[in-house]
Amino acid sequence: MKMLRYALVAAAVVGAPSLLLSTPAAAADKVCKLEIAGNDQMQFDKKELSVAADCTQVQLTLKHTGKLPKEAMGHNWVLVKAADLTAVANAGMTAGPANNYIQAGDKRVIAHTKTIGGGESDTITFPTSGLAGQSLMYLCTFPGHNALMRGTFKVG
Repeated sequence: MKMLRYALVAAAVVGAPSLLLSTPAAAADKVCKLEIAGNDQMQFDKKELSVAADCTQVQLTLKHTGKLPKEAMGHNWVLVKAADLTAVANAGMTAGPANNYIQAGDKRVIAHTKTIGGGESDTITFPTSGLAGQSLMYLCTFPGHNALMRGTFKVG
């Protein structure tokens, strides 16, 4: 009986590498990198950002190319569904600088950077799962900025 058991274990161990070779490799994440800049004239340098449909994550870097401090001319980057843009911007004004002008726990916010000032940058990474085909926009929620600092975001 012991011999049979050893034979079965040996067969399983010897056969295991071929089993592993026959299974498909797990699909690797594809991280797509984007950059956007804001300046002291309350403008983003891009009105549209997009990533390919095969991107599983986005790594976005926000740069502040101006010189003014974040208390006077802070910028953040906030991704929302287009229908939620105004509501998120209004909620951000009341959230204040300690919360990066993002209402705590706001489920309408898909992704966001921290608020930065002149010469600073911030990088975030977020998944694209469920975003393809959605009407998405990005904005700066610093008070008074969202009217000028906004754009469209596309996946696919």
